[in-house]
Amino acid sequence: MKLHFYKYQGAGNDFILVDNRQNTIDHHNPELLERLCDRRFGIGGDGIMFLQHADGYDFEMVYYNADGRPSSMCGNGGRCIVAFAKFLGVIDTETEFVAVDGPHYAKISEEGTWVSLQMIDVEQVDRDGEAYVLNTGSPHYVTLAQDLKSRDVYAEGSAIRNNQTYCTNGINVNFVEPLADNNGYFVRTFERGVEDETFACGTGVTAVALAMATHNKQSGHITTPVKVLGGDLNIRFNYDGLRYTDIFLEGPAMQVFAGEIEI
Repeated sequence: MKLHFYKYQGAGNDFILVDNRQNTIDHHNPELLERLCDRRFGIGGDGIMFLQHADGYDFEMVYYNADGRPSSMCGNGGRCIVAFAKFLGVIDTETEFVAVDGPHYAKISEEGTWVSLQMIDVEQVDRDGEAYVLNTGSPHYVTLAQDLKSRDVYAEGSAIRNNQTYCTNGINVNFVEPLADNNGYFVRTFERGVEDETFACGTGVTAVALAMATHNKQSGHITTPVKVLGGDLNIRFNYDGLRYTDIFLEGPAMQVFAGEIEI
């Protein structure tokens, strides 16, 4: 059969999107999904998502990593599927949808290219030596770095992701450097499931913003600009000294192309 798909990217984080509201595709097939995400033998993407019907919500987001396995929450994927839902006419400028980590609210611009996605609240930020460890829908390791532009993020990130502490469940590894003008951070991320560096990671930059607020002993309403390899993102949230709430991941989400592939 032919699979009709759309390709979206959010700050260089790219995804295959499929409208599966009629449940025509059985996506419980890791080998097929991995092949579709392969950049040489398939469509290519950091992951694949299926937009499905969900009682009580505008839609359900079902996300798989590039290895074809079910994943935890993907922030940039969430922003892209909101843009996809608007393109399909499922939503207008606001939505309530459900993902693997629960319900999410999002708002999208009239043009359909800028998405503000509310993330889950965070209560716990742990330490691993000098690094910060927290879950923003996916587990993240956040460490400060110098001369980040020239760091071997693949080798260093893979070593942390596969060490004795994290090898069983895996973890996403974020390297962070303050920008020269002290207005935000430059972030590079090694993602589990993709098992490589990606151009952006939504839950990763969210984790960075919260970790840096902890590191700098900030509280109140905080806005954190973040630069990634694929562009610019923004994170805003409230921190009362105990909990991070009203967390929003904001940035671009663009349709790249559409097509069909035989499966």
